[in-house]
Amino acid sequence: MIVNGSSATLDGSSTISEWLSSHGYDPSRSAVLLNGAVVPRNKMGSVALSEGDEMEIVSFVGGG
Repeated sequence: MIVNGSSATLDGSSTISEWLSSHGYDPSRSAVLLNGAVVPRNKMGSVALSEGDEMEIVSFVGGG
């Protein structure tokens, strides 16, 4: 699969939430575009990933 323009592997992850968590992202603070479509945060735990997928991730960081 492709993540943010770079090749990546699923590493046993089956859903977007699992992949994000296992790669240091906080699913509750991330926005995901999967194969050109926005994935609602409440669906990330049920959307399965496949080797041919393309995923873009944007993480939100608070600050002041």
